[in-house]
Amino acid sequence: LFQGAGEAALGIANLIGMAMEKREGIPYNEAIKKVWLKDSRGLIVKDRPEGGISEHKAPFAHEHAPMAELGDIVKELKPTVLIGAAAIPNVFTPEIIKDMASFNTAPIIFALSNPTSKAECTAEQAYVHSDGRAVFASGSPFPTYKGFGKTYEPGQGNNAYIFPGASLGVICTGIHHISDSVFLSAAEGLADMVQDSDIAVGRLYPPLSALREISVKIATKVAIEAYKSGTASTYPEPEDKETFIRQQLYDYSYDTSLPARYEWPQEAFKKLEI
Repeated sequence: LFQGAGEAALGIANLIGMAMEKREGIPYNEAIKKVWLKDSRGLIVKDRPEGGISEHKAPFAHEHAPMAELGDIVKELKPTVLIGAAAIPNVFTPEIIKDMASFNTAPIIFALSNPTSKAECTAEQAYVHSDGRAVFASGSPFPTYKGFGKTYEPGQGNNAYIFPGASLGVICTGIHHISDSVFLSAAEGLADMVQDSDIAVGRLYPPLSALREISVKIATKVAIEAYKSGTASTYPEPEDKETFIRQQLYDYSYDTSLPARYEWPQEAFKKLEI
């Protein structure tokens, strides 16, 4: 369930459908039936009497009675995942978080709006009102939280993870048309970077401090998928794609650009004396 139905929410919703089709074998049109969105006029449903439905929202308009309030929608749909992408602060109320925890062992709560002042809830609120069971990520950074006998280090779901690696893969393989599948490949590459140590502290993203290495791995994933799908134009196809990607990186460790400097020997000065 998405709180928000703008371009960000629709883009994520579309990729979720694509991922379910690719990884789970569920046809895309069936997969998106599991994805619901709420905009400023309420739950997006077919033949909605208030506000209608724009063309790009139509695929996510399902058969259901119109509903207006997020809290009521959560109680009705009982989603496993709640994603905020509408920059409405504090819309994930304690009651909503508690409801999510009541019908999910590990409720997934993503408060993706930024800056911090626009976040749907804080990391602490998500943990406190779910008895420490929430799987949380946010668009804005939140501090470490200690509670329930555990230390939580919430991950920041930011597009800074994706764009450098995706762009590197596109440039290196010569992809001429950047389709949604490129971003799905990038997301898969990022997910592959998450370690058990990240999961142990409740972080769903690798640390941003490793962004250079993350970008290489994402670019490699994009390259593999590009050659598999026939969208790459850089040939011959490199056998070791990760090594090929690394060879294209800019190396900013270089020698001084100043000219060599030599000292005149003292003997030379003595010969000039009169």
